[in-house]
Amino acid sequence: MVHPHNENPVNPLPPAVVALALVIVGIEAVFGLGARGLLGGPEAVGWRLAAIERYAFSPEILRWMVETGRYPPEHLLRLLSYPFVHAGFTHALFAAVMLLALGKIVAETIGGAAMVAVFFVSALGGALVFTALPGTTQPLFGAFPPVYGLIGAFTYLLWVRLGQMGAQQVRAFSLIGVLLGIQLVFGVLFGGGLDWVADVAGFASGFALTIVLVPGGFHRLLDRLRRG
Repeated sequence: MVHPHNENPVNPLPPAVVALALVIVGIEAVFGLGARGLLGGPEAVGWRLAAIERYAFSPEILRWMVETGRYPPEHLLRLLSYPFVHAGFTHALFAAVMLLALGKIVAETIGGAAMVAVFFVSALGGALVFTALPGTTQPLFGAFPPVYGLIGAFTYLLWVRLGQMGAQQVRAFSLIGVLLGIQLVFGVLFGGGLDWVADVAGFASGFALTIVLVPGGFHRLLDRLRRG
């Protein structure tokens, strides 16, 4: 029996979650130190812009690859590298905090490897749907599409839990509803691009993949849909 005084007061985060968050925070720290002249010399001021140009996802480049049938590795990398480049400290901070909170829940429920799969598949799904928008040219960067994928995974897990408790399962979608509502308000007040589409696509990708990753999840969903 573990003595209460020997118990860890802080529930440790899963290593996979910590690793992803450290990459985001570490890259942002390098950009911040470079911008302040504390690292890398004068040229470090442009590190963030250079990283966005090289590692952000570009729908135009993906369309070019599909049209020409050429898939250079450095451009394919953009599909998975764009979540680790952010517009600034606040952008990265919010992404990292949400990743830690949601990644912890998802990883502890379905495992660290499955959580990482949700993260990157959601990033891929967000980028592909973003490219499908007619005329989209703006670059996509930042961890919010895969973070929304973790929200999708959390939503499905909560949906299942509420069903087991006999509660209203629609409540599982409260979080995504609130977040999309906030995005809509900010978009109306301050303007914005179409990157919210990538977020929604990331959510849908995470939700769908979690159905497959959870044992019996697909059959459980079918049974629920048949019952109406």
